Amino acid sequence: MRNILVPTDGSKPALRALELAISIAKQQIEPCTIHVVNVQSPIISNNVSRFFSAEVLTGYYDDEGKAILDTLVPTLSASGVQHQTHVVVGTIDDVIKRFITEHQCDHLIMGTRGLSPVPGLLLGSAATKIIHAVDIPVTLVK
Repeated sequence: MRNILVPTDGSKPALRALELAISIAKQQIEPCTIHVVNVQSPIISNNVSRFFSAEVLTGYYDDEGKAILDTLVPTLSASGVQHQTHVVVGTIDDVIKRFITEHQCDHLIMGTRGLSPVPGLLLGSAATKIIHAVDIPVTLVK
């Protein structure tokens, strides 16, 4: 295993997924990199583009994503495991599928439920979409 992908939205299940990824990475004989990705959903509205430039929106997405990722950097750094953090804009399933290919990820570890406001679901909609979109092993963490 060379590259583990951990999508995160800052939720508790996503943090537990990161902790599991760190544990797995430490057990590998060969060096392993954990890629922690925050996916920002694009704001789709004609009105937004009238009032905000593409640069402002890009800055917004980066700021929002980095705010989440910055909370994880101490855990990643303390682990001693190679890691990279990324903010990507797009739909979760498309971004994750593309990211796996571009970074040659061979394992995906993610939380079962994120911060979406839909209560009562055993498996979140993002996790469901991703499971059907990828062709690498997926570990879901509750």
